[in-house]
Amino acid sequence: MPDLFLELRDESGGDEQTPAPLLEEDALLLLREAEFSAARLIPWGSNYSFAVALEASDGRSQLAIYKPQAGEVPLYDFPDGTLYRRELAAYLFSRWSGWNLVPPTVARDGPRGVGSVQIYIQPEGDHPDRLDFWGSQDPRVERLVMFDHLINNADRKISHCLRDRDGKVWGIDHGLTFNREPKLRTVLWQFVGESVSPGLLAELRLLDARSSELRATLARVISPSEIQALERRISHFAEHGCYPVLSTRRNVPYGWW
Repeated sequence: MPDLFLELRDESGGDEQTPAPLLEEDALLLLREAEFSAARLIPWGSNYSFAVALEASDGRSQLAIYKPQAGEVPLYDFPDGTLYRRELAAYLFSRWSGWNLVPPTVARDGPRGVGSVQIYIQPEGDHPDRLDFWGSQDPRVERLVMFDHLINNADRKISHCLRDRDGKVWGIDHGLTFNREPKLRTVLWQFVGESVSPGLLAELRLLDARSSELRATLARVISPSEIQALERRISHFAEHGCYPVLSTRRNVPYGWW
């Protein structure tokens, strides 16, 4: 899938712009309270997603991605109607961990009912080193890889890996996460079978010591058994400090690009 480039445009068709990034708390407030002023279907993906414009009461506008529950395609291995909550759970876990890999996200009503609404991140575009970067063992990439193992991400395509204009790493599209059963599918294979880097392993051990906090953080968005499975994955990596061996049959996402 291609990267998604969005801009706001005034009613005359000119004056295109991408809004400046917001501080996290400002972004969350806008996501919760702003009015939807425009929505356009994103023409790829198995579930309905919309690029939306949000307008705050003070006149500020912001771009976001809206994924309504009503647009979710039923899956045999995920409970119906839960994918938008998993988008929110991924953000909450990212924020709780301090890794801040997922753009600010809320669950709220929208033009097509309740769904997730996430701040739009403009990707850097066709940077010459893009594929080399995502295939590297850069610590920023390793943290995203570990994040996927912990949230049990069944859909880490390369188009779900972003660097913004400032070079910050983001992960998007986390509807297929937090399953109790092993579901990892990813295109990021450079750490398979290797030891977790010492710095990241130290972070994991700190997270493991705090894992009881996850029940309060995630209780309203995923099930108790899914939270317990998450706690077990954190403990496993903190104890063993090694990435598992993956299978080319089971651990590659469908439509991997």
